[in-house]
Amino acid sequence: MDPKGQRVKLNDGHFIPVLGFGTFAPPEVPKSEALEVTKFAIEVGFRHIDSAHLYQNEEQVGQAIRSKIADGTVKREDVFYTSKLWSTSLRPELVRPALEKSLNNLQLDYVDLYIIHFPVALKPGEALFPKDENGKPIFDSVDLCRTWEALEKCKDAGLTKSIGVSNFNHKQLEKILNKPGLKYKPVCNQVECHPYLNQSKLLDFCKSHDIVLVAYGALGSQRLKEWVNPNLPFLLEDPVLSAIAKKHKQTPAVVALRYQIQRGVVVLAKSYNKKRIKENIQVFDFELTPEDMKAIDGLNSSIRYNELLLGVGHPEYPFFEEY
Repeated sequence: MDPKGQRVKLNDGHFIPVLGFGTFAPPEVPKSEALEVTKFAIEVGFRHIDSAHLYQNEEQVGQAIRSKIADGTVKREDVFYTSKLWSTSLRPELVRPALEKSLNNLQLDYVDLYIIHFPVALKPGEALFPKDENGKPIFDSVDLCRTWEALEKCKDAGLTKSIGVSNFNHKQLEKILNKPGLKYKPVCNQVECHPYLNQSKLLDFCKSHDIVLVAYGALGSQRLKEWVNPNLPFLLEDPVLSAIAKKHKQTPAVVALRYQIQRGVVVLAKSYNKKRIKENIQVFDFELTPEDMKAIDGLNSSIRYNELLLGVGHPEYPFFEEY
């Protein structure tokens, strides 16, 4: 099946491919690898590429997209590219310059989707994680409704086709949805989502407002010491997932991706391993039964791998809410 055809319509009329390629890699991975794997992902059929200013790889990812356009593999309009506004640029006057910086790094004229990466504002400046002399994060205080208005202006200026959010809870989404004079609703909320944290309440909330839920960490998580609790169970070794995978002659990873697509979630598959990148696109080659879906639903145990603890202590830290 051609994955290019597998797209869902956003509330602003644009379309997003249901399977995306995540480009984040830990700092020790050479940036040149982002170029190689993104090119490879496009070659095997990925048409949705997800990155962010925070990942510090937009130069390489942009180069990969442009080289695949130059060699005729894709046209610009075939590729759906997402970038993200980092926490040090949430002040409204910093939003457009941040997007322009990403576009300059990418050497692209526009992004398809620009989203607020995390609702916790950090002190503006060059440092991605500003800290005081005690190593504590230096927060900023920003009204996210004003940040949103600046994103709306970026859409009107044609710098991004669509705008959305990431790591927002339902109350934070509600604040934007209920904002007086709202011009555009967020098209998506990108959050950690996998069988151990299936986000069913947040998914229902988003669906009721015609907001697409985009899943990151859909395969559990890379074991990044500063981000991820190392004592948590390893999702892809789950016996239920493994049994379903065996039955369908697929990998547990592909089953975890397929699960999301069948619940109407847009899913990101992050891998820097060419064999697995190629396997992940097989998500379109089979279907899970209602029994399979129910069994995977039963794995939900509210295990969050990415707690983003640096935001704890800020009034906008999102994860103390149930959803």
